[in-house]
Amino acid sequence: YRLHPRMLRDVSQISTETTILGEKVRTPLGIAPCALQKLAHPQGEQAMSAAAAEHGSIMILSTYSTTSMEKVIAQADGNSYWMQLYVYENREVSEQLVRRAEANGFKAIVVTVDAPVLGRRLVDVRNRFIPLPHLRLENFMDPAVANAPGGYPPGAEYSEQETFGATFGANGDQSLSWENCIPWLKSITSLPIIVKGVLTAEDTALAIKYGCAAVIVSNHGGRQLDGALATIDALPQVVEAAGDEIEVYFDGGVRRGSDIFKALALGARAVFFARPVLWGLAYDGQQGAKLALDLLQNELELTMMLTGTRSIAEIDESYVYQPVPRWVRYESTKDAQGKKQRKLVAKI
Repeated sequence: YRLHPRMLRDVSQISTETTILGEKVRTPLGIAPCALQKLAHPQGEQAMSAAAAEHGSIMILSTYSTTSMEKVIAQADGNSYWMQLYVYENREVSEQLVRRAEANGFKAIVVTVDAPVLGRRLVDVRNRFIPLPHLRLENFMDPAVANAPGGYPPGAEYSEQETFGATFGANGDQSLSWENCIPWLKSITSLPIIVKGVLTAEDTALAIKYGCAAVIVSNHGGRQLDGALATIDALPQVVEAAGDEIEVYFDGGVRRGSDIFKALALGARAVFFARPVLWGLAYDGQQGAKLALDLLQNELELTMMLTGTRSIAEIDESYVYQPVPRWVRYESTKDAQGKKQRKLVAKI
């Protein structure tokens, strides 16, 4: 994807303000959910949350956070927080997380749908990754213990629910479907339901059918299905299928402000990322994460000025050259005589 800039535009005043789920925000940048952030820095999600609040960004908190949702949202300063969720075979565990998030002021539930099982993550295999024993999954702990004013002792006994959480994807509900997931979630919460992990027009149509508020175009950081589309390649078909019925957000592969601009131009309403802010968190805690957010924000604003756009609303596909179709998909059909035919159904 290449940019198509326009010249001699007055860009003396630009704005990145937009609306997300009807709420006015200063920037379309947001922090995607990422587990175990204390692996990057001792203050983990608490420092990340403080950086998000300082910058004015939405933060999506991972179910597998090493900091409780109460401590995370306590850093809020007018910015919004959404709760990422996996739906387990034991629905009671998922329901407790949803109700706890709603009670604590989270504004949406982001249900991850691309991980009925964990993909084969070769980097983790090569590194022989095992979560460090001193890092606790505080969203699975008793809130009174996790949020105790004096903290909890490193050797505090694991509860049954925290032991359940520590199995990560092993307890996911592999029977999950549009029919039994979204209606159930809507029955236990009044919060908007956002579906994360959508890559196709077909699933976008189903998200609309089942009353979801938004979809996040995501391939789980490229760590789930080997050979899946890059999210930037999947984005146009999702946006086309969404129309004006549902908001579309983007996640994956963002490294520069120009990447954010391209996703916005292709129809994303907000752009989420994790790796850049995690690198910042590892570098210098809250200030490092804030630095990463500021760099991306400044690069987005620079790209807007150099392309001649003054607001998020002005950014559209006319500012992006898209590659000619590189991928096609066929379906086998039969004619009236029963003869097998090959029909082109998609080009991207």
